[in-house]
Amino acid sequence: METQAQYSDKELVKQLPGFTSHLITVNNIQLHYVSGGTGQPLICLPGWPQTWYSFHKVMPELAKKYTVIVVDIRGMGSSDKPFNGYDKKTMAKDIFELIQKLGIKKPHVLGHDIGGMVASSFAFNYPYALDKLILMDGAHPSEAMREMRLLPMPGTFEDKIDNKFPFLWWMAFNQVKELPEKLLKGRFRYLLDWLFSYVMLDDAKMSDFEREVAAHHYNQPENIRASNAWYQAFEQDIKDMNTYPNLQMPVLGMASESSYEFMKQGLPYIAKNVEVIKVEASGHYFNEENPQAVIDALLHFLN
Repeated sequence: METQAQYSDKELVKQLPGFTSHLITVNNIQLHYVSGGTGQPLICLPGWPQTWYSFHKVMPELAKKYTVIVVDIRGMGSSDKPFNGYDKKTMAKDIFELIQKLGIKKPHVLGHDIGGMVASSFAFNYPYALDKLILMDGAHPSEAMREMRLLPMPGTFEDKIDNKFPFLWWMAFNQVKELPEKLLKGRFRYLLDWLFSYVMLDDAKMSDFEREVAAHHYNQPENIRASNAWYQAFEQDIKDMNTYPNLQMPVLGMASESSYEFMKQGLPYIAKNVEVIKVEASGHYFNEENPQAVIDALLHFLN
């Protein structure tokens, strides 16, 4: 259908001259990625509930200095959605095999949200295979997750996320199996609109078209099931985290208002050479709300 075709990878990539869409088989699944530019590779891993398209505002500028490769991680977008393998160690192996097949050596690796968890795992498991690590409002699951509140602190659950006491109820909701698919099938736009309003400073920066791109994918039950599996694997992720040594490569943590203190305190526990910055004038979805700040911070750190 014409209305759905406009949200396909084939049509979306036309907005980005010089970029191309690809499928590749790694770790017994097929991953989709979009690539373009020249220079040292920069692998970008998106988060929930988005796809590679969430980087479209920053890809062209970054591609002037780097070969930008944005990957739909296992369970996302046009990549395969198997019934297992959503622990971040397995997902990191997906990315490791991808760079091997592409003949890439020592890329920079960037992850946002869930993608940050996968990027962290990649760095822990394959420290020799990357140059620098960038974590955007997301790091590896740890024991600290067990401290998340079931109920919000009094007066903190309002229209916008509370910077001191963020109430991340979807962390629990996404643990539930089978029910979310039934509730959200064909209705995911309701969740997207609420979420963007809650975690962004100005959700008008997330266009209707960008919302529809995400809804196009997440309206499908198997896509909801697969994305929730990222969260349902946290128990294994935490076990794996307890076995990892500290990271030695340069690490940049990019944080929103609501995550800055948590990342500033938490990242030094897992990385020796780390810098944490606050992305000004932006909530959780940096690439849409303040793409220039993202570009500036990345170019400064990577140079």
